[in-house]
Amino acid sequence: MRIAFLGLGRMGQELVKNLLDQTDHDLVLWNRSAGKLALFKGTRAHLADSAASAVDRADLVLTCLFGPDAVRQVVMDPGLLTAGDRWCDISTIGPVMAAQAASWAETRGIDYVHSPVLGSLGPAAARDLGVLIGGASAAARAQVRPVVSVWADPQRIVEYDSAAKAASGKLIVNYGLAVGMQAIIEAVRVGMAGGLTEDEAVSLLQLPKTPLSIIANMKGALLESGDYSATQFSTNLLAKDVDLMLRLAEGQATPALTAAFASLEHARRAGCGESDFAAMAGLRPSDPDHESAPTQVN
Repeated sequence: MRIAFLGLGRMGQELVKNLLDQTDHDLVLWNRSAGKLALFKGTRAHLADSAASAVDRADLVLTCLFGPDAVRQVVMDPGLLTAGDRWCDISTIGPVMAAQAASWAETRGIDYVHSPVLGSLGPAAARDLGVLIGGASAAARAQVRPVVSVWADPQRIVEYDSAAKAASGKLIVNYGLAVGMQAIIEAVRVGMAGGLTEDEAVSLLQLPKTPLSIIANMKGALLESGDYSATQFSTNLLAKDVDLMLRLAEGQATPALTAAFASLEHARRAGCGESDFAAMAGLRPSDPDHESAPTQVN
């Protein structure tokens, strides 16, 4: 197929690498900031100078953008796609926007599937992501599935009969990241109040079969080092996702999620928006880039 891939952020880059390495599809790439296109110079991918030229004659358009506003600005507002086009959006946009995109596509005769991924850059590089596939048309889902399966763990592909359900599924999985990280922050504070060192508390939480061990093992080394520059999933991205969750659940009691959002915003104010989201635990005062930032977890 001729595939147009729009959006070359951290995740988009990894997904494109998978398509280049694992398939023979003809790839056309575009990104809003042209600098990231240079990463793929010298590959067999074609580099487009506009979104419109990227999608021209494409059999499938994949979008991997920052969020709802970006999807509107790139695809919907300019009427980028027309009748007969096939669009698969990988962006994390929430169920409200996913339903709007589905309606927009349906009225224009566009096949639309929402297929967010579960996981960060490491699993993406290893082709071990979870993949959700949502859309009203079973035929459209079937057409998209072989492509998005390229980066998936086959046992973690889930299909839904609507785009909104896939978008909701993505949010509740990322809820676990945000609230799990907040739980570790608070558990370490409790441990330190009881006489444990920070490292002792984190090491204990990393023991197998303890409730927080998955998140603790995923982010424990970053917590212990206080260096969050090796970004797998940025603070900005998780904060955007948590904001979508809070808006969706408005009127419902979500105190844990609210606390996690406050920690994410604290990290963003400290200048760590593009750092790994583990920065929500705080930064060491000795960090030269954040001399006025708060201590790590206490």
